[in-house]
Amino acid sequence: MTLPLFFIVGGLAVLLAGGIWVGISLLSLGLLSLELFRDLKLHSFLAGDIWSSGTAQELVTLPMFVLMGEILFHTRISQNLFSGLAPFVRRLPGALLHVNVLGCTLFAAVSGSSAATTTTVGRITLRELDRRGYDKRLAMGSLAGAGTIGFLIPPSIPLIVYGVLADVSILQLFIAGIVPGLLLGLLFMGWIGVRSSLSSNIVPKDPPTTLQEKWRALRKLLPITLLILLIVVSMYGGYASITEAAAVGVLGALLLAIWDGGFSLKMLWGSLLGTVKTCSMIGLIIVGALFLSKAMARLAIPSDVASAIAALELEPWMFLVLLTLFYLLLGCVMDGLSTIVMTLPVTLPLVINAGFDPLWFGIYLVITIEMAQITPPIGFNLFVIRSLTGETTGRIALASAPFCALMLVAVLAVSLFPALVTWLPGQMN
Repeated sequence: MTLPLFFIVGGLAVLLAGGIWVGISLLSLGLLSLELFRDLKLHSFLAGDIWSSGTAQELVTLPMFVLMGEILFHTRISQNLFSGLAPFVRRLPGALLHVNVLGCTLFAAVSGSSAATTTTVGRITLRELDRRGYDKRLAMGSLAGAGTIGFLIPPSIPLIVYGVLADVSILQLFIAGIVPGLLLGLLFMGWIGVRSSLSSNIVPKDPPTTLQEKWRALRKLLPITLLILLIVVSMYGGYASITEAAAVGVLGALLLAIWDGGFSLKMLWGSLLGTVKTCSMIGLIIVGALFLSKAMARLAIPSDVASAIAALELEPWMFLVLLTLFYLLLGCVMDGLSTIVMTLPVTLPLVINAGFDPLWFGIYLVITIEMAQITPPIGFNLFVIRSLTGETTGRIALASAPFCALMLVAVLAVSLFPALVTWLPGQMN
C-alpha cells in the first residue's frame, strides 16, 4: 500500500507544480500506477472507463446550469440586483454593503459558479459602493466571502460533481445545501452589521427611501425572483427532474435576456462558447478523477488507508478536526473542485467508516472548499476581485479573512448540529 500511495501523491505534486492540467495529471497517474503495480489491459480499461464516466446521465445537468448562468451573465441582472435590493437594506447596520451578500445569494440560485457570481455582482456593487464612500476593505471582503455562497445554494457545480463521484442524489444535495447556505449568508450580514456599528466611518449617510422607490425596486427584482421560483417549484415540487429543471432554467434565462433587451446572436454564441469551455474543463477533471479512483481501488489504497486510520482509534470528532485541517491546507494551494475530485476516493470511505452520512459530508466538504476560493495563493475569488478593483491579492485576502473565519464557524455549526444539513431533505422526502 505504501509505495503506490506515495507514488500517486508524489507524482501528483510534481505534475501540478509543473503546470500540467489537473484532468491530464489524474489520468496519467492512474495509467502509470496500474502499469507499474498491476497487470491489466489498460487500453480497454481506460476506454471503457472514460466512456462510462463521460456519458453518465447525471452529468447532463451540468452544462444546462452552466449555460443558464452564462446567459444571465450577459444581461443587466447585476444592475437590477443592486437597484432592486438597495432600498430595502439602507436602514440595516451596514446599509448597502448587505447588497453584496443578498445579491450573491440571489444570483447563486440561478448560477452554480462562485466566480461567475462574484463577477456578476461585483462589477456593479464595488463601483457603486466606492462612489458612495463605503469602506473599500469591507466591500471587497464581503463580496469575496458572499461569492462563495454559490457553492452551497442550488444549483451548485461542486455539489453536482460530488453527487456523481460519491453516488449521492444531486437533488438531495441541493436541498441539503439550502439551510447552510442561508446560515452562511446570515453570518456574513451579521458581521457586516457588527463591524459597521463599531466604526462610524465605514458607512456614509444615505438618504431615506420612499414607498414609491421600493415599489420600483421590487419590479426590478421580479424577473430573477420568478426565474428562481420556476426552477425551485419545478424541481422540488416533483414536476420535473433535476435535468428537466435545468432545461427550464435555460429557457427562463433566454426569456429574461429577451425581456431585458440583452439578447443577440453574439451574446448567445458567447454563452455557448463559455459553457463549452467550462464543461470541457470540468468533464476532463471528472473523467480523470473517476479513473484514478478506480485505479486506487484496484491497488487497494482506500481500504488500506482506512485500516491504518482505524488502527489509530481516533474519536469521530478528532478525525473530523484532522480532516478539516487537511482540507484547509489543501485549499491554500488548490482550487475547490480539484480538491474534491482528487481526495474523495480516499476520504469518502474513511468518512463512511467513521459513521458520517455521505449526504452530510457533501455539504461539509463544500463549505470547507469554499474557503479555498478566498485563501491565497490560489483563491479564484481573490483573482476576480483583483481584476475588478486593481488591488493586490494580499490586501484582498486580508479583507476576506473575517469571512473565511465565519466559514469555519459554519463548519463547526454543521458538525455540532448535523440536522442543519439533514433536516430539510428529510422533510422533503
